[in-house]
Amino acid sequence: MASNVYKSAAQVTVFSTIEKTLSFAYRIILSRLIGAEGIGIYQICLSVFSVFLTAASSGIPVTVSRMIAKQSATGSAAGKHAVVTAGVVSTLMFTVPAAIIIFFGRNLLAFLFPDRESLNIFILLLPGLILTSVYAVMRGTFWGNKQFMPYSLIELAEDSVMVILGTVLVFSATSPTDGAYRATAAALISYIFSFLVSVGWYLMHGGKFVNPKSQLRPLLASAMPITAMRTSTSLLNSVVATFLPALLIGACGYDSSEALALYGAVTGMSLPVLMIPNSLIGSIAVVVAPEMSEHYYAGRGDRLKRDIEKTIKAAVFIAALLIPALFTLGGDIGIMLFGNAFSGEVITKFAFMLLPLCISMITTTALNSMNCEVKTLIYFFIGALFMLVCIFALTPIAGIYSYMIGLAGSYVITAALNLHLLRKKCPDATYLKHLAASAAICVFGSLFGLLLRRLTAELTPVLKVIICGGAVTAFTLTAFWGLGMVSIEPVKKLFRRR
Repeated sequence: MASNVYKSAAQVTVFSTIEKTLSFAYRIILSRLIGAEGIGIYQICLSVFSVFLTAASSGIPVTVSRMIAKQSATGSAAGKHAVVTAGVVSTLMFTVPAAIIIFFGRNLLAFLFPDRESLNIFILLLPGLILTSVYAVMRGTFWGNKQFMPYSLIELAEDSVMVILGTVLVFSATSPTDGAYRATAAALISYIFSFLVSVGWYLMHGGKFVNPKSQLRPLLASAMPITAMRTSTSLLNSVVATFLPALLIGACGYDSSEALALYGAVTGMSLPVLMIPNSLIGSIAVVVAPEMSEHYYAGRGDRLKRDIEKTIKAAVFIAALLIPALFTLGGDIGIMLFGNAFSGEVITKFAFMLLPLCISMITTTALNSMNCEVKTLIYFFIGALFMLVCIFALTPIAGIYSYMIGLAGSYVITAALNLHLLRKKCPDATYLKHLAASAAICVFGSLFGLLLRRLTAELTPVLKVIICGGAVTAFTLTAFWGLGMVSIEPVKKLFRRR
């Protein structure tokens, strides 16, 4: 069983890494073709869209996967079909009326966008609200049936469609706004693609849509806490996307284009680099979360303890491997990838944010698997409140950095609160010494990187990234291995026969 989990996690991680690499490359292409202002407009539209999408379906995939696993245990094929149908009905109950109301009442949302053209770009995404919410149900169906290969392939294909089509369309854009419009059109077409392929796969492999009455209420009751947290996250991002450019204009004296460019540089260039761990940890969570939940409800404390320790240590290792390299080479990465020195400064100054970010993500997954959704939601609100206070209080002093200070602080708060609760839920789990040692490795790895960077100051950014990045990563890996904090056993298990 452990071998299967390792293989599934590795499979999802590999495909997710390829997918995120494509998305990252696409960000670079967009930054070169439509600039920071165009990315800022594109990012604002996606942020508002994600609020509605998250409210419609964010808790559905996890809930559908859990309920399908339960039906599989009882051998009820009809029950699984009812779960899937209940998921589709619940999302359509929200997205269809919401899309209609938004389309005809679009003027009520005008205050969320910097201009009328940005609002029209957002309206273009409305069909995607309905289609993507249904695809979210299909995604949960793949997870619940442990069909990780088709899930991974469809996710990768969706991203490929967006990247290829978007690059072709944006290449001939005449302005930042036109480029944002074309990029949004490519995103919509990719949503249509994933909807058609996933529903087709479900039907072709014995799936049916049946009466969902027996499963609708249990599904909604289970999905609502998770949906509330993720909706709050998207809403918070939308609030930031709406008010931060306005604050930069009013408090710092920037004009509209400058404010959008700053916002676009941070959210469209710096944050995608700093959020690299998201896809890796998300892949681990997709496979491990159901295992944790099963152990928790079955009372298998030893296995739960083992899973918690391993997942936390894996998340911390991912952060510790990236922090020294990003701290050392952030400026060169910003110039090399985006042609934007400011985005590189942000990467360097906030690289250490990755440690609380990774801890917050993986501990939230662990706690939700142990029926602590309400408490993790409260912790999220505490961190979010801190971030909003930082934005409104510090923007006149720190400018765009107020957002990054607040974001980093929110992760520190949620990570600390999650770890405290996790100690209560599973007191036998040991990982605090590992966290302290990993933090120390980050510090020494960063100091080594700074020294090495000074010695290679005359090299081009590309060469510095290759040479210094490789050396710093090797230093970090050697430190982990020398202290006995990593093992090659999981790698061996990937290739071990079942």
